[in-house]
Amino acid sequence: MKLSLPFILAAAPLATLAQSQSSPAELPSNPPSPQTTDVIAILTARQGATWQQIKSVMPAEIRATVQLYLEGRIRQWYSRGDGKGVVFVIDAKTVEDAQTIVDAMPLSKERLVDHEYIPVGPLMPLSGLIAR
Repeated sequence: MKLSLPFILAAAPLATLAQSQSSPAELPSNPPSPQTTDVIAILTARQGATWQQIKSVMPAEIRATVQLYLEGRIRQWYSRGDGKGVVFVIDAKTVEDAQTIVDAMPLSKERLVDHEYIPVGPLMPLSGLIAR
C-alpha cells in the first residue's frame, strides 16, 4: 500500500483532468508528439561478440563515454538491470544525431554492440494542466 500511495497521488490530477475533458470519441485522432529533447540509446553486446573482445575495448569506451559526458552530449548513463549492456540518455534532437554519437564510440566502431534508440520529450498530457 505504501508503494501505491505516491502513484495514486501523482495520478489524481490526471484523473481529474480526464474526467473534465470531452468524451474519448472527441479526442484528436493524431495527438501531438512531444518535441524530442533527448534520445535514449540502449546498447547490448552483439550476438557472437566475446567478453574478451569487449573487455579489450572497454578502457577506450570508458574514456569516450566520460569525454561525451563532460561535453554534455551524454546526460546520464546506466547499466541495464539485466546486466546485458548500457543505457545512455543522449542530448540529441534526433535519433540520427544520437546514432552519430554512438557510432563514433569504440565498441560501435569495432561492431561489438547493437543499438536501439528511443526519442523522448516532455510528457504531453501535462499540457492539459496549464491554462492556454
